[in-house]
Amino acid sequence: MLNIIGLSAIGRPVFDMWHRFAPRDLSQSDVRIVWIDDEALKTYGAWPWPRTRMAQLTEAIAAAKPKVIGFDMIFSEADPANPTAFSQIHPQLSANAKREIGALETTDARFADIIGEQRVVVGRAGVDADFDPEAEPPMTTATFTKPLPKTIFTRGGIITNIFEIDFVATSHGILNGAPDSDGVVRRVPLAGNIAGVDMPGFAFELARLSRGDAAIEPVIESGNLAGFMLGKAMLPTVKGGALQPRYGNLSPALTLSATDLLEQRADATLLTDKIVIVALSGAGTADVVTLPNGEQGYGALLHAAAIDAMLGGDVLARPRWAWLVEGVVAALFIGMTVHFLPLVRLGSVALASMAAVTVTTAASFTAFANQGWLIDPLSPLLLAAATSATMLVMLFAKSRSDLLDQRLMSAKADGELAAARSIQLGMLPPRASLTALHPRIAVDALIEPARSIGGDFYDFIRLDDHRIIFLVGDVTGKGVPAALFMALSKALAASVLLRDGDDLARAVCRLNDEIARDNREDMFVTMLIGLLDTRDGRLELCNAGHENPYLIAGGNVTLLTPEGGPPLSVAPDFPYESSVITLRAGDSLIVTSDGVNEAQNGDGEFFGAARLEARLTSAPMNLCDAVLNDVRNFENGAEASDDLTILTLTYLT
Repeated sequence: MLNIIGLSAIGRPVFDMWHRFAPRDLSQSDVRIVWIDDEALKTYGAWPWPRTRMAQLTEAIAAAKPKVIGFDMIFSEADPANPTAFSQIHPQLSANAKREIGALETTDARFADIIGEQRVVVGRAGVDADFDPEAEPPMTTATFTKPLPKTIFTRGGIITNIFEIDFVATSHGILNGAPDSDGVVRRVPLAGNIAGVDMPGFAFELARLSRGDAAIEPVIESGNLAGFMLGKAMLPTVKGGALQPRYGNLSPALTLSATDLLEQRADATLLTDKIVIVALSGAGTADVVTLPNGEQGYGALLHAAAIDAMLGGDVLARPRWAWLVEGVVAALFIGMTVHFLPLVRLGSVALASMAAVTVTTAASFTAFANQGWLIDPLSPLLLAAATSATMLVMLFAKSRSDLLDQRLMSAKADGELAAARSIQLGMLPPRASLTALHPRIAVDALIEPARSIGGDFYDFIRLDDHRIIFLVGDVTGKGVPAALFMALSKALAASVLLRDGDDLARAVCRLNDEIARDNREDMFVTMLIGLLDTRDGRLELCNAGHENPYLIAGGNVTLLTPEGGPPLSVAPDFPYESSVITLRAGDSLIVTSDGVNEAQNGDGEFFGAARLEARLTSAPMNLCDAVLNDVRNFENGAEASDDLTILTLTYLT
């Protein structure tokens, strides 16, 4: 358990945050990028360019005498501008004209001639396909000192450049790797087996050729790939033979536009003795990736950061002894929790917890920033938190005559649970951040606990660039037990839905079983879960005993009744089902907890569905705040009877 951080969906955000706090400094990088950008496409025409234009660009780069040139693209088809193609689309040409045109050198050959005169790495892509052992293996110029193990990144099929270009290139490199399940690219392949042939990664091959290393030397330990040698430095790898570089932002001053080079407006000496990547960045480019620092950029920026990290030795690695350190810290925290928690006040526990979190995370960040070590601060803290949560539930279940229970209740009365409220609300996505969740939807949400801490929660989970899961939950009861069960339910929901969210009904069935496991307190949680595809507005809903949502479409308010089942943890192995609707532009979905309809005034009257529907009909811009104000005005100072949660989602286009 303690040795999987950095590879699991739970641990990834920790090191992503460290990338934002301590990015790699690329101001002195030896990598340069020549962009075929919007200006270049506007000046010289849409992509793909004729190979004669690519030959001109390559010549302009080569004139600056770079160390090596890499093309972050694949020329998989012949140039439509070749002379033979011209003759075919103009059949009215005379026979003599066709012969003269046919005798001309092809544009592909011209481009290949220029590539053959330089040190050039061209890209390749591995694709999912059945490996054909009888097929001719793809050409490769890279030499490995020993075979790669079977655990290497493997694809049965390959996309290559046309033969003329592949044959003359100095070397070839794999462009594509495997992103994590959340779509973030945290690793780059150093090598892989593509169509039965061992090949280097694109960034690794550029780094290797820039140094002049003759062969690729894998480091094999106990039959597993531990890394690759780059000169005298060892680049450690993780599963699949990938490298975890420490990312940074390449300065725009280290990039050039192809237009400036072709029109001789740029200072070409910027490329002298450098590693040059030629890449496409025009509008509509598909090569857009999300990096650990939270930014989106083109794939060439990923390669540039990886190359610079390799050459500078600033790569990330998980030391072999990391699990031991994490285990000792976890055991220390658990021991302190078991010994001191029954003896001290809750406020002291909160302060001690904050101190433990601060020290542990600071140590992890220092190891990351100074040594490139991935030391997990989260696993020990989660284990200690789980121990604390279990003990707190037990303590709060004791008799009121118990002295410890009196201290805890006194601490609550004194407001010492305010810190817990802040921590609990901090587990929810910040309301201000919801506006940037996705450009095709407008989202808002708020929670008002009936006490200092409560059992309501909501969350948003991005499965990929287009699909978003949202949920609203309500745990039985109130106070600390509900808050602890809420934290457990939210964490399990995020974990299960990230893993199984492609099949919503199956994911809810699994989530029900996970929450029910070891639930000795017989608590349960209602939950409304939705999976939205922002591309077409397809919305899949599953209602596990929660309040039914409302749909506002065309000015009409409709109460939806999606498929589902009982609250989670009530009936293990229950076969939950889901329903599908399609949102149109301007349609809004409103999800509330029972703290809205069941709010009461001083006379015991309920707020009710009619008042809620009346407010929804008016559909103000800030619907969440409007509903909350209506409820509080209706209560007229009476104590809130339950936690109140409101979530709105509007499909924009």
